[in-house]
Amino acid sequence: MPTDLVLLSARLLDPATGRLLPHTALAAADGRITHLGDDRELRALAGPATTVVDLKGAVVTPGLVDGHLHPLSGVERTMGVDLSGCADLPAVRAALAREAAALAPGAWLRGWGLDPNVFGDRPVATAALGPVLDGVPAALDLFDAHSMLASPRALELAGIDGPRHFEQAAEIVCDADGRPTGLLLEDAACELLEAAAPKPTAAELHERAAAVLRAMAASGLTGGHAMDANGDSLAGYAALEADGALPLRLRVAPWCQPGTANDADAVTELIRLQGTGGARWRVDGVKLFMDGTIDNGTAWLEAPDCHGQSTHAFWPDPQVYTRVIGQLHRAGVPTATHAIGDAAVRHVLDAIERAQGGRAGGAGGAGPVRHRVEHIETVPDDTVHRFAALGVTASMQPTHCCDYTRADHTDNWSRRLGEERAARAWRCRDLWEAGARVVLGSDWPIAPYPPLTVMAGARHRRPSRDLAEPPHGIEQALTPLQALRGVTVNPAWAAGEEAVAGRLAVGYRADLTALAENPLTVADTELAELPVLLTAVDGRPTHRAAGI
Repeated sequence: MPTDLVLLSARLLDPATGRLLPHTALAAADGRITHLGDDRELRALAGPATTVVDLKGAVVTPGLVDGHLHPLSGVERTMGVDLSGCADLPAVRAALAREAAALAPGAWLRGWGLDPNVFGDRPVATAALGPVLDGVPAALDLFDAHSMLASPRALELAGIDGPRHFEQAAEIVCDADGRPTGLLLEDAACELLEAAAPKPTAAELHERAAAVLRAMAASGLTGGHAMDANGDSLAGYAALEADGALPLRLRVAPWCQPGTANDADAVTELIRLQGTGGARWRVDGVKLFMDGTIDNGTAWLEAPDCHGQSTHAFWPDPQVYTRVIGQLHRAGVPTATHAIGDAAVRHVLDAIERAQGGRAGGAGGAGPVRHRVEHIETVPDDTVHRFAALGVTASMQPTHCCDYTRADHTDNWSRRLGEERAARAWRCRDLWEAGARVVLGSDWPIAPYPPLTVMAGARHRRPSRDLAEPPHGIEQALTPLQALRGVTVNPAWAAGEEAVAGRLAVGYRADLTALAENPLTVADTELAELPVLLTAVDGRPTHRAAGI
């Protein structure tokens, strides 16, 4: 068949072995790697329509995959002022003041990436921001995307004037007199504000999504496990692909919330959606939530945090979650469950074990339904060892530890947990050494999506803003090869695609990333700056650096 792509003068790095292959060239056709060999013999395969790239000694790996990201909801969530670089309240106030000054009368101010650590010992409330938002309808996403701050004018426009009851563990935080403080916890509460705020048009979202996806490809990504398929997002992926604007291969998991679980038709529809999609995207799995976040006091912990919070599951009746996991498992649907606290993770593993009926094959050979747990921020030893036994993927986001916690445990997350539980932060290495399949991701827009930044964080465990700061839990750092496998081999396994993806071998997908140097030998603190020279999906370049 006609050859689509030939890469010459390359160093081919197979993460399955961690070694460079004895070849200098690679050819691809019809989406697969067809030949590995030397430059002379593979150059001869090129035809008039073949893309031939001289990589001049660059290192080629299987395409890098983000194991947990939110491409379309992230696009909408980040359409506002970026507060993620604000390290204290004065910086937040200044950023909001600049944005407010540029607004038309009556326009909404949107912001995202607000770190609760900027509030110090003060409550996370709109009053702490001072008069900068007086009269301005403002909706600010906190960094975790599980909470928002609303200005008084925004609360008024949304009709939010006191506490309400929700079907999930959501809350309108109120003061002692029952007046909202501006803090909204979890989706059901945040949706009240979102319903009142102006929405971007479909065309605006489409244009921005295309730009973000191009930037993701330029960062080295060729794929992602997308944890958002809500509203019109499936139609959004279809429209992007139809326009030739989908440079990543996406595995998409729609949500199942507590309200959905009580609707038999809704769960049946989630099962029906499996396998639908296009050439570069498909629905594969269901996303669920077992708890919220530690920073908000909405995680599910086996003992309360220092404020007496994080004591309940996201599901009012956790046994309903267990029933849904069993139903999806029997239908052959893999699940990905957000579980941050130790009680949440334990319950998810209990539910999966019950669904499997004791027939799991372990991490090396789990059955056809491969379930996952997302985040796993603090767990004890006995829980760590269950992942491998059940064949459950541990989906980790190491840059959350790097950028939102501190080695001295003075951050909000650590203070809430106390020393013992904070010392069990993001146990990537322990899970790996216990035999679990660890998949790495960014959770964008919670943290930056460049995969080299994610890999670097897994290796150095330091704040990306200041790499001179001490690492948080350096004993949990991954080796360079483990970090590379966490974005190549292991995401392929989690998706049940280890026979076609995640390696450089004939017959495997021609999803490829080319880097200026070997990521296994670049220093941990320099890895994030390693130039990405080429990415390709199905043997078609999706990014090509100048001069390549």
